[in-house]
Amino acid sequence: MAEVKVYHDQTGNTLTVWFGDPHDEYVCEETGEEVVLMKDKAGRVIGFEKLNFSPLPSQPIRVAFEAGVA
Repeated sequence: MAEVKVYHDQTGNTLTVWFGDPHDEYVCEETGEEVVLMKDKAGRVIGFEKLNFSPLPSQPIRVAFEAGVA
């Protein structure tokens, strides 16, 4: 199973999710919806960052994943 890394930066109000190797990041693309896509040299999305992310203080951050067929 592939490793997924999730980081929450409370100071910067960002949530960053990597499902590829962060060292392979080549370019970033803003989507216009406060989401930045991180891509490798081949243009594959290997992670994303949600800007202005602030979860409710009383709720844990929950992340759900669904496997897809490529």
